Amino acid sequence: MSKGPKAIVLLLAVAVCGLAIAGAFLIDAPVRRAVVEGQGKNWKKSGEFRFHSQVRKLGDWPPLMAAAIAGLLLARGLNSRRWVRILAAAIIASTLAGILANASRLTTGRTRPRESPKIVQGFYGPWKDGKLTIGNPALNSFPSGHTATAFGFALVIVLASPVWGLLALAGAALVAWSSIAMGAHHPSDVVVSIILSFLVAWLVREWVRGSGGPLIDRLLRFPPAGGTNLSQP
Repeated sequence: MSKGPKAIVLLLAVAVCGLAIAGAFLIDAPVRRAVVEGQGKNWKKSGEFRFHSQVRKLGDWPPLMAAAIAGLLLARGLNSRRWVRILAAAIIASTLAGILANASRLTTGRTRPRESPKIVQGFYGPWKDGKLTIGNPALNSFPSGHTATAFGFALVIVLASPVWGLLALAGAALVAWSSIAMGAHHPSDVVVSIILSFLVAWLVREWVRGSGGPLIDRLLRFPPAGGTNLSQP
């Protein structure tokens, strides 16, 4: 692809992301109202609440990495260079996306949806009422760390193996929805994390298809192989 079409594609991608983020902010309040109205007063005692709580626990970085490493070791045992590289890339992307999202949300000072009306919704930055918002869970909503971690992992698999990627994507989407349902995040928190995760996943995938792949091979003691990348078995 020449520079002209690449620039057009890039501009379109930026425009789509911008519109998605703007649209997400517009639906934050209506979605929260609909969620609260649908849940009712005793929702925290329901099986649905326990389900979403468990989804968020399983979708967090430690359980996800434990499952990913088990898959990586299985792929290595089966001598599947392609899946070793895919899973290694997914682990790296998930970790980086999670770090970026968590580092960002510590400084934005955005109120979590469930804190209303106790705290007025807004972005307060690193200070509010003379106190640091960093480390205050009530003011660490934007963007979503759980979503970034889950989508960072899933999107690498989508790019490398769409069939298996759809399953991973469904799991990541469930983590994102559970975050909204439990009042931990706004839709805009989730959308920004997904966009961030896609960028990280694409960059990591490109690195693994280039110099990163042979490095992973050496670390896992695969014999050298020319031309193998994430798109080839």
